[in-house]
Amino acid sequence: MPSTPKDETAAAHNEAMKRQQEEHRTKMREKKQADRGLLMVNTGDGKGKSTAGFGTVIRALGWGHRVGIVQFVKGAWKTGEKEFFNRYPDLVDMHVMGDGFTWDTQDRDKDIASAEKAWVQSREMMESGQYDFILLDELNIVLRYGYLDVGAVMAGLAARSDRTSVMVTGRNAPEALMAAADLVSEIQAVRHPFENGIKAKQGIDY
Repeated sequence: MPSTPKDETAAAHNEAMKRQQEEHRTKMREKKQADRGLLMVNTGDGKGKSTAGFGTVIRALGWGHRVGIVQFVKGAWKTGEKEFFNRYPDLVDMHVMGDGFTWDTQDRDKDIASAEKAWVQSREMMESGQYDFILLDELNIVLRYGYLDVGAVMAGLAARSDRTSVMVTGRNAPEALMAAADLVSEIQAVRHPFENGIKAKQGIDY
């Protein structure tokens, strides 16, 4: 029975996928397992930086990894992630250490003190060797405002345990951090409900 155009298309697809599979396997044979934890950065002006960070938290927990979270800035804000982990305190070591947005606190000295306290907590966790993954949520924000010294933060990140991967979130990540990171994801703003007069939605934005 002669082949049909559909048969020829299927056969061509099969051959193309075989070639793609072999190319992928060749690339994978050239790679190696990481011998240390990774440094990752989620930045950009779009929504989803912290959301992606908490997605990584869930992924790590799924593998039974030990996870820590330090939230800069967001302390006074009631969020879904905080409510969730408050119900399951054994899942994650979560430290919410900010005082809210800078336009709410209106107190630079207080903001700096909160950032410094949160950074001390972050360093203790990173250097302890007890964590597989640590999320430093909105650390980029306090760096942008100069509440912490970028050089000191870079030194602290470099001093983390080899076991520990770290993800830093927030807009305007400093160049030094992006240059040192193993993974940098920049989330671009294309459209946001706020631009159309819609307030932040519970369970979506916070």
